Amino acid sequence: MQTRLLLVVCLFFIFSKQDAFSQLGFSHEVGVISGPIAFYGDYGQRNDFDTNIGNSTIGVGLIHYLNFSYRADCNCYTRDKYFNDHFKVRNEIDYHKTQFEHIGEYVDPSKTSVIANQLRAMKGSTTVFDIGTQLEYFPLSIRDFAATIGSFAPFVSAGVHFVSYDPEVYSELGELNSTITTPTKYLNAFQQEGDSTWSVVTSVGVRYKLTDLSDLMLDTRLQYYFSNWVDGLNPSLANNGSVPVPENKANDWIYWINFGYIYYLD
Repeated sequence: MQTRLLLVVCLFFIFSKQDAFSQLGFSHEVGVISGPIAFYGDYGQRNDFDTNIGNSTIGVGLIHYLNFSYRADCNCYTRDKYFNDHFKVRNEIDYHKTQFEHIGEYVDPSKTSVIANQLRAMKGSTTVFDIGTQLEYFPLSIRDFAATIGSFAPFVSAGVHFVSYDPEVYSELGELNSTITTPTKYLNAFQQEGDSTWSVVTSVGVRYKLTDLSDLMLDTRLQYYFSNWVDGLNPSLANNGSVPVPENKANDWIYWINFGYIYYLD
């Protein structure tokens, strides 16, 4: 895990090294983001508000932009092309750790069955690092936004992130994978080892021009993982697939609302 993190950090700073790219006809922006994440996995009850709020955390990230509307090497605007004035490339590293528990009607205090007790005792967590690139589209002019303090610039984006995750699953009743501690659908359906996968990211957001060289940002994101093991559970594999789990309809995914501060490098 530490080796993967070191690699991710090195790649990010390589991407964001201004001197290495300043002659290629664009400028750079760097920033930080943070905000609440709702993790949609295999803990809790599907489409339950309390589950969505309970299995949540705070994520943080470092971001780097390639701005094609302005040249850092000459302190001048680039040629007035549609792409230059409406698109940016966003490179990013993110980190979040989520604590999980089963929430919802099946673990209500009024439930006293063996399964309810097993579900209440099952806990978990996952630590996620990811790095990736998104293409952001600004329907309004980037040049006009950059020239007007107090202006707003809405955007949409889509991209791909590489994800490294490290889950943990346990029961307060004892060792998992016995009929005493583990509900049937979770027998042989959990993972304790770290692994990696890919994800797709799409977001909608807006920037606010704070000063000549800085922006504030609000961004709402959906990130869908190409794995159902990110939270450490995959009940569709319970008893080697012999037990159908119709509620397990999708891989793990997150919804993230983040707030950011972005600084323009000269």
